[in-house]
Amino acid sequence: MQPAPPKGQHWIASWTAAAHGPYPVGNPVAQPELTLAFPDAARGACDQSFRMIVRPDVWGSQARIRLSNAFGTKPVTFDGVFVGLQLSGSAVLEGTNRPLTFGGNRMLTLAPGRDAMSDAVTLPFVKSIDDPLLCGRRLAVSFHVHGESGPMTWHAKALTTSYLSACGAGSHGSDESEFAFPISTTSWYFLDALDMLAPEATQVIVAFGDSITDGTGSTLNGDDRWPDVLARRLHATAGNRFAVVNAGIGGNRVISPADYATNPINGGPPAVDRLERDVLTLSGVSTVIWLEGINDFGATNATAKEVSDGVREAVLRMRERVPGLRIFMATVPSALNSTPTHGTAEVDARRNEYNNFIRTSGIFDGVIDFDAVALDPATGGMRAEYQPNSTIGGPGDKLHPNRAGYAAMGNAIDLTMIVGK
Repeated sequence: MQPAPPKGQHWIASWTAAAHGPYPVGNPVAQPELTLAFPDAARGACDQSFRMIVRPDVWGSQARIRLSNAFGTKPVTFDGVFVGLQLSGSAVLEGTNRPLTFGGNRMLTLAPGRDAMSDAVTLPFVKSIDDPLLCGRRLAVSFHVHGESGPMTWHAKALTTSYLSACGAGSHGSDESEFAFPISTTSWYFLDALDMLAPEATQVIVAFGDSITDGTGSTLNGDDRWPDVLARRLHATAGNRFAVVNAGIGGNRVISPADYATNPINGGPPAVDRLERDVLTLSGVSTVIWLEGINDFGATNATAKEVSDGVREAVLRMRERVPGLRIFMATVPSALNSTPTHGTAEVDARRNEYNNFIRTSGIFDGVIDFDAVALDPATGGMRAEYQPNSTIGGPGDKLHPNRAGYAAMGNAIDLTMIVGK
């Protein structure tokens, strides 16, 4: 049982990474070679340390983290858990690294399918939550896996560089230097949420969806996904009254597969099944912005009605669980003439039917028209200037926007829907 926060404050999710499967099932981007870190995926992590680099959207004087074994098949034991201010690379700023406990214990064992929130820890370098020098700074969350983890719960498409020790290297979470973490990765493992203590008026907006929310095609370490752009606009307008967190998963679908637990796919469990972990149990959630559906049409034969019915079910569940929750739905941008699976005229017809449901159903608190933002009326596909890939270069796949496309999407959101007039 977590103690109640101080009067006038509450816990908010300030960063998230939707756990979606057992490593290596997933869609990482620009992933370095990991055979030295994880020689055998079935064994998973083996007596080694992780240093996950995350960027809080809002800072607080106290923090806590959530570790997850959602997709594991055996208990995982963590110790040597620390949080500190990143200096550069895998180095931590001297004097900022603080140990974390779970129920007062330095060691935590998570059964398969379980997660746990740490105890609160004070961040002494946070003198004021509105300190502009903290904007954009990152935390280093470090932990050691004792023994072998078995299949690792992870988020593949971090688009952020984090760091690993070699298998068998032991516990190094307390190390402030970079030398214990020689291996880089562009994924997050076991860690799926970071909370900050904030004024009770602070609200959390969850960006929920697939790879276009997860940020495929954006800049590695650039924090320029559309939710990042939205967050910066909100902070410029409303200070730290709102925190935006990203619960996108590359390849995710609204309604399939039904058998994910026994047959995991790269896109993770369907949105209707992951609502509990990735939206409803996050701290301080007041608003959801949902962009999803193209993978249901491109990767399966789902009809627009089937996907729309799944969205209706999910909206009903969210409203029942979180009274007063605001839900904004985004139209799905065109993928016409993109990949062989997603770029056909048939897929585009179903996408347009589904977008009509989004615009006219009346079940949402508002609609964000990303389709109009990205559409080239002359071709029916994505605008040419949004196509070149900003992560790995090349012409792009005409499915995922680049940095410019995400900027246009994030800037197209009417802030009055969120902050009021």
